[in-house]
Amino acid sequence: MSDSAKAVAKLYAHARAASDNAYSPYSGARVGACVVDEDGNIYSGCNVENSSYGLTQCAERNALAAAISAGMKPGTARTLLIYATGFESLAPCGACRQVMSELLAPGALVISCHSEKDYRNWSIAELLPDPFILGEREI
Repeated sequence: MSDSAKAVAKLYAHARAASDNAYSPYSGARVGACVVDEDGNIYSGCNVENSSYGLTQCAERNALAAAISAGMKPGTARTLLIYATGFESLAPCGACRQVMSELLAPGALVISCHSEKDYRNWSIAELLPDPFILGEREI
């Protein structure tokens, strides 16, 4: 079983459950995401839309914020999984890609799925080859 398949098996239910809490009256897209830290702790988030679209919070950033709030050290999470209704796979937006490049581990795996069998995955470098970085951190 591939690393992606193992991650989907472990994280799918968490991301899907988080999507049930989404506030998405404008797009109708219910998105859940979860991130797992180096100790195996799982943190989830959902999208929270706003009528001022720029203020919308994506599930990916909410999951990462929950992890950081709970004490996860930046750069230690190796996997982030996204579940979205209405999409075969939902690629992260630019803001999420930038935040992921700073908070996930170098070489982390990002997976997007709409079922446990149909998913797509990327490395951070594939999603954002030239992130905005202050200092020496590499992805």
